[in-house]
Amino acid sequence: MMFTGSIRIADTTREEREQIVAESIGNITGLCDGCSPGIIEMYQDYIDGRKELREINAEFRAGYVSGAQGPEHRGCLAGEGMLE
Repeated sequence: MMFTGSIRIADTTREEREQIVAESIGNITGLCDGCSPGIIEMYQDYIDGRKELREINAEFRAGYVSGAQGPEHRGCLAGEGMLE
């Protein structure tokens, strides 16, 4: 069931906030690349009622650096034995 109400902390229960995060993230098992646990942790303050989603998203955007600004990546490190 898709959540359709207000997503503000004042208007939701903890259970509803857990549902909102789970529905928004989608594949919460993280089997595709292992990043899901970090994403879920990022939203824990919202689930616990300490920060609104807009605050968490703004903090994330403020610290985001695009790949164009970082080092050059040349394929998957797992296939190259670089993770040993």
